[in-house]
Amino acid sequence: MSLFRSVAAIGGNTMISRVLGLVRDTLTAQALGAGHLSDVFVVAQRLPNMFRTIFAEGAFSTAFVPLFAHKIADEGEAAARAYAERAMAVLLTGLLAVTVLAEAFMPFLIPAIAFGFTERPEQFAAATSLTRVTFPYLLFISLVSLQGGILNSLGRFGAVAFTPVLLNIFMIAAVFWGRAFGHVIDALAWSVTIAGLVQFLWLAISCARAGMALRLPMPRLTPDIKRLMALMGPGVFGASVNQINLFVSTNVASMLPAGSVTYLYYADRLNQLPLAVIGIAVGTAILPSLSRQLRGGDVKAATDTQNRGLEFAFLFTLPAAAALAVIAEPILSVLLVRGDFTPLAAHETALALIVYAFGLPALVVVKVLVPAFYARQDTRTPVKIAVVSLVVNLVLTLVLSRFFAHVGNALATTTAGWVNVGLLSVALRRRGHLTLDHRLIATVPRQILAAIVMAVVLVGVDRLLAASLGSTAGAVRYPALAALIVTGLVSYGLFVLLFGAARVSDLKRLMRRQPA
Repeated sequence: MSLFRSVAAIGGNTMISRVLGLVRDTLTAQALGAGHLSDVFVVAQRLPNMFRTIFAEGAFSTAFVPLFAHKIADEGEAAARAYAERAMAVLLTGLLAVTVLAEAFMPFLIPAIAFGFTERPEQFAAATSLTRVTFPYLLFISLVSLQGGILNSLGRFGAVAFTPVLLNIFMIAAVFWGRAFGHVIDALAWSVTIAGLVQFLWLAISCARAGMALRLPMPRLTPDIKRLMALMGPGVFGASVNQINLFVSTNVASMLPAGSVTYLYYADRLNQLPLAVIGIAVGTAILPSLSRQLRGGDVKAATDTQNRGLEFAFLFTLPAAAALAVIAEPILSVLLVRGDFTPLAAHETALALIVYAFGLPALVVVKVLVPAFYARQDTRTPVKIAVVSLVVNLVLTLVLSRFFAHVGNALATTTAGWVNVGLLSVALRRRGHLTLDHRLIATVPRQILAAIVMAVVLVGVDRLLAASLGSTAGAVRYPALAALIVTGLVSYGLFVLLFGAARVSDLKRLMRRQPA
């Protein structure tokens, strides 16, 4: 499958998930508003997701996928399946231990992520109770990560990318259920864990259809599992560094005025839409390809894969970042202002989103650069670089939040993201693993120009539609927002072609199926 097709398969399903995620966030914002209650739910979601990022999607997945791909190439699918079963047995054992300990010591975990809650006993008790409900999600979604790694290695990206859709469906249903019976926040918490179980079963069926039905043997530390754990070690630390950034931001926000945690959460959620659709899609698609190409000694093909990954990343991320920066407030006002979510809350969220938007290209580029290390089974270098970005984020968050409240947190995150990109690029260049070809060098400045001109167009159209976007009638403001977004998409497409930032012939060539 070509890189373009792989990215499209992942990005298309991810787009469905993120659109449903916006619906979910809209309904949740309407039901919970932006205050103490919404801050509690954000924390209840964040803790299991943090551990998932550290142990499953972060350390485990990045170590497992290259090793699994090599198993298939060197020993065949039967040996690879047996290896995956051994890995699952060890992973499940560790996850069960972590889950049991977390449930027992939850009152000690909550202050680590939201220390400000300790000063408000009712909020602290609610966060502890709800997080105990959501934490088992870690167990299921980590096994989903293993199953997803198997399917991605086999080039079956669609089922994996569709998995988050299930979570959004369950959470949307939970909002309606909770509003009908008067317990929205409890229904949302339970929907997270139930959705994790359904996601696991969904991918179990997908693996079986791919000829990779997994049995559960007794956990044993065989040499190949020890190798996996050795590679995971730096990955755990690296993912932990990123989560420490989140710790710092959430902790500081929990000590700011009520609603600050929620402002940052919704701003980050909208910023994550293009990151997931583009950055994660490209990064997920190129890791198996890079692993195979480097394993076969085809350095030229690996270089081309990385350059095309960067080209795709910039082509779609730059307009997204520009659009989020210039029309953040109308987007958030139309999507979130209703019920208990006020125009003031939308304005405060928009300020954070504008700052996040300037760091969006950095977050996406990191997703493209890091696989170049993982494909070479180098998990240590990205960790060392992540530590530097952690220090930058930590210092800037503590300083800037004193002057700019929650917006200072967003500015610290954005700055740390660009520091991460710079250091990763330097490390790859010094090793000769990052060579920008003439096509990429010529194309990216034109993409930047197209995004800037599109932003100017959006500002003009935003002013023309200001009355409609500010209307209280959904029949007026929703079409107005849709018109604003479509204008941005169409104008960017025209400017891309006009400035030569992309050619139709190139896209058609990249869509063709390539030899495995």
